[in-house]
Amino acid sequence: MSKNKLVTYLISAAIFSSVSHFAIANGAQPVEATAAELKGGYRDVAELEHAFIDAAPKQRGDGVEVGILGADGGNKELLLSLAKEIASKTHGHFDSLLISHKGKLVLESYFSRGRINLPHYQASATKVYTALALGRAIQLGYLSMKDLDKPLVGFLKELDRAKLTPGSEKITLNMALTMRSGVRLSDAHQEALENVSKQLKGQQHAQALLERSAPISTESLTFKYQDDPMLVMHVIDAVVPGSAQAFIKKELLDKLGISQYRWQHADNGLPEAGWRVSMTSRDMLKWGTLTQNKGKWQGEQLIPQDYIAKAISPHLYTGDEDMFGGGKDVSKQGYGYYWWNAELKSGDKQFYSASAQGGGGQYIILVEELDLIAVVTASRRENSTLQLMAERVLPAFM
Repeated sequence: MSKNKLVTYLISAAIFSSVSHFAIANGAQPVEATAAELKGGYRDVAELEHAFIDAAPKQRGDGVEVGILGADGGNKELLLSLAKEIASKTHGHFDSLLISHKGKLVLESYFSRGRINLPHYQASATKVYTALALGRAIQLGYLSMKDLDKPLVGFLKELDRAKLTPGSEKITLNMALTMRSGVRLSDAHQEALENVSKQLKGQQHAQALLERSAPISTESLTFKYQDDPMLVMHVIDAVVPGSAQAFIKKELLDKLGISQYRWQHADNGLPEAGWRVSMTSRDMLKWGTLTQNKGKWQGEQLIPQDYIAKAISPHLYTGDEDMFGGGKDVSKQGYGYYWWNAELKSGDKQFYSASAQGGGGQYIILVEELDLIAVVTASRRENSTLQLMAERVLPAFM
């Protein structure tokens, strides 16, 4: 054996030995949150003494298909090396990293406060779940694909349209789904709305919002990251039988086998549409798999394929200046139905990606060309997740 090969061998052996230690530290299964910790929530859980890294995730009867890293795809050495670096906080603070290839979970790892059964807060990744709930309403016939280009206020029958700000009828579902509602509140109107928010139930909230907005014009119907998802939630609640809450549970969460979650309510009584939801990492993977499979879950079409295509396609480009998780190999940031889009450069190739993103570091990243899904949870914005995806994960599957 040459000197260079010997050095490489020893480095690899050290990596695998250390990673094995992490995996063995918590036994054959990832450490689980206790009943008391589950009741308290994410921030009440102590940090793990040893990270858990598993290159052969276990079947848990939760609908997640599992495989073996290497045998079912992926360069085992590269990915375990990355997981070890994450465990050592080389790349910032992470709570979990899950990687699925060709429909099989091949790497499952938990760090810091990550637990296999602990719902992690989602922040703005929640917006994607709201968009998919609207897609489910379309699949069941409560809306149609043509309705996406119709005025949003037309679905809210309780509104007094005579009192709405001029141009409110210009807001389509498509515009609300891409943060282009055109709603603009002055600081004074925003504060006034917040002061009475607990008194505004159901569509009273939409009424107050659209009364207080400045007139909707072509100039205002542009991208602005704000609370447009709640307008979409109003529509879901208005068109489905029963309530939006019952609909989401029955038609999506139950279908996906998601039972360990939190979905809080807004002051208006509707489910939150843009934040305040918590999901386990494995359940985040289910949302990603549903989308990667063009709206199909375990043989059942839950969301129209055409809707999924629209949801993950860029409807506009937002520029790269404020890209979360970006870096030198991440470019062309765009926006779909609350899914962010970006080009990830690996070697001399560019890969299109779509990702649900939550502030602080929650991601569901889809790379369709490689049939790849990565799930990341974190509680701090200091990580460069998309850059790590381009630089360290994609080469393992090329």
